[in-house]
Amino acid sequence: MDFSLTEQQKLFKKTIREFCNKEIKPIASKIDQEEYFPEGLYKKMGQMGLMGMTVPQSYGGAGIDRVSYMIALEEISRVCGSTGITVEAHNSLGVGHIYEKGTEEQRKKYLPKLCNGEELAAWALSEPNAGSDASSTQTTAELDGDEWVLNGTKQFITTGDIAWVTTVMAKTDKDKGAKGISAFIVEKDTPGFKVGQLEDKLGLRGSHTAELILEDCRVPKENLLDTQGMGFIGAMNILDRGRTAIGAMSVGIARGSFEDALEYANQRQQFGKPIGKNQAIQWMLADMATDIDAARLLVFRAADMEDKNIRFTKEAAMAKLFASEMAVKATVKGMQILGGYGYTREYPSERYYRDIKLCTIGEGTSEVQRMVIARQLGL
Repeated sequence: MDFSLTEQQKLFKKTIREFCNKEIKPIASKIDQEEYFPEGLYKKMGQMGLMGMTVPQSYGGAGIDRVSYMIALEEISRVCGSTGITVEAHNSLGVGHIYEKGTEEQRKKYLPKLCNGEELAAWALSEPNAGSDASSTQTTAELDGDEWVLNGTKQFITTGDIAWVTTVMAKTDKDKGAKGISAFIVEKDTPGFKVGQLEDKLGLRGSHTAELILEDCRVPKENLLDTQGMGFIGAMNILDRGRTAIGAMSVGIARGSFEDALEYANQRQQFGKPIGKNQAIQWMLADMATDIDAARLLVFRAADMEDKNIRFTKEAAMAKLFASEMAVKATVKGMQILGGYGYTREYPSERYYRDIKLCTIGEGTSEVQRMVIARQLGL
């Protein structure tokens, strides 16, 4: 078993890290404090291939492997969680669903603009009364001639107010439960499709989270994604990919907290010596480093399995569960090491602390991950 990165992956990691340090890190505080959405940044990232990372080049993507995708998400999230979740939701969910389940015509129509950063994609599964139990979706879609008519409300949709296209899950057969849910590509200017309130969040404040309202929203018949009744099953497959990516994002945020705490521990003088010379601080940093490495290995395992077309539902859930909960603990330790400064906005420690909590909730709570793992164990 080889745990080392290839030379190509090492070069990719170096390139992404340099870009993040130059283009994202200097504005990370502004993104958070002002809820600033830097559209120009995502266009630059599109030019680098970061907005369609695993999509083949024939559709305008970069065509990189899944492990490299995890590397990129870690590096981005290390400097800015808001940017990390935007890139993750766009790639894994919005773009991923269209590529994985779309027709050739749908791929050619939507993917090039999405992959080059010209436009963003959103993904709408959650509803006010359908969160962890996504199969209880209440949004409906009824066929009327050559159009589907959608009605309902979606909630907690990343970049829902900005995205050019949103993949919306809706019931096409109310009597079939999860097997009666289908997926539709809805363009932002479609009549009957509108943005509701934007969420005022604890963290990841530079990533917009929107309510979407569909009132007699008519989409062309050809905008059905995949076959009718396969929307929920397709969504669950897409969530496996997203959960691994949330794991990578968690590793990145934890690493950002760790690196800042390590630097501070070597510089901060108390009682005539750097605080990093104290065993209490050393042990906290040692635990953080160990846990971060363990989480990264879980993420890479799931990504490698996806690359090899091996089912990775359990491994994706494990990666997300462990990495997100690990990162919550790591950011607490990072703040503790910085003491009073860690509680101020002078340092990014408090931002890491606020940002990471979403990773234990979004794309399936920690409790849902445990349910998924238990089922995969045959329980």
